Amino acid sequence: MSRKEDVFIPALKDKKIPLLTLDNTWHRLFTQTDPSPEILKLSEELNELLKKQGKLNNDTKDIKALKKRLMAEIVEQMDALNENPSKALEKKLNENKRLIEECNEKLEEFGDDIYDIPKQINDVNYKLMLATMEVCYEQIQDNNADIEEISEWVNDMRVELKKKVVIKQQKLKKNQNFYTYMHDIFGADVINIFDLKYGVEPLTEQETKEIGQDKKDEN
Repeated sequence: MSRKEDVFIPALKDKKIPLLTLDNTWHRLFTQTDPSPEILKLSEELNELLKKQGKLNNDTKDIKALKKRLMAEIVEQMDALNENPSKALEKKLNENKRLIEECNEKLEEFGDDIYDIPKQINDVNYKLMLATMEVCYEQIQDNNADIEEISEWVNDMRVELKKKVVIKQQKLKKNQNFYTYMHDIFGADVINIFDLKYGVEPLTEQETKEIGQDKKDEN
């Protein structure tokens, strides 16, 4: 295990980490982002170890069951031989003894794997957790950078919008002043003719309200 991985061991001591490839929520993480090549490699390695452990457990269970049955048969055969000795029965007894020896050898052979595989699973699962954290936190940091940039843009746009609103109100006010003065000088009938000539619409009710609101804000 690398020094980078060792750093987290004290902090994660006694923390229960689920077997990640068996955890549906872990798989849902990768609907948000793509798994890295390291995650794919470690996932495959972990799944292979879990399959191996499952087969080993099943084989151990089957061999123990077979051994138990053979021992029961041997007891019966020995009782039968004491009452009625027979070459065929003796041969069957010896065969069962041989099979029990094979069972013992197989169980002994499985012993190291039964001890080692859980440790290997934990090690690979731990590495997979670190690789997962690296990918997720990298995405979170990238998203945070984008969020900050967007927030700055939104704030800038708000300031710009306020400036534009002020400019709009100022221009509306100027237009209102133009109309007021021109009406006073030339009269409404003359102004209406020139409105048609220049394609100018009089101030709308909403625009007039905006000017009024601007005056209130100033007060």
